[in-house]
Amino acid sequence: MIAHLIFRLTLWFLLTANWSVANIIIGIAIAVLLPRSYTAPERLKDLLPLLGKILLAIPQAYMEAFEIMLRPHNHEDIIIERFKTPRSPRLIFLDVFLITFTPKTIVVKYQEEGCYEVHRVRRRKNA
Repeated sequence: MIAHLIFRLTLWFLLTANWSVANIIIGIAIAVLLPRSYTAPERLKDLLPLLGKILLAIPQAYMEAFEIMLRPHNHEDIIIERFKTPRSPRLIFLDVFLITFTPKTIVVKYQEEGCYEVHRVRRRKNA
């Protein structure tokens, strides 16, 4: 309960950037009144590999951004990426975040069958 309150207050102060007494009172009221979601906790075994992939995606995102600026990417396509089912909503969010974080890819559609439609841009291969 306390962790959720601190997390919500942190978000509130980051959004408002205001440390006045009135804003603190409003933030506490909102943090207490917002309903808490009760979802099943993720298994650490499922979460750790995904967090490792997110950390590796940060340098990849920078490299892709520079590559897009220096060399044109004039070909685009839609691919299907599969994932293990069942996934919790938080793990699905992290999957979508991981795919969309890099500049060359974005998730277009989440399908319940265990896959995402991903739009990507790439350089056309010389045929």
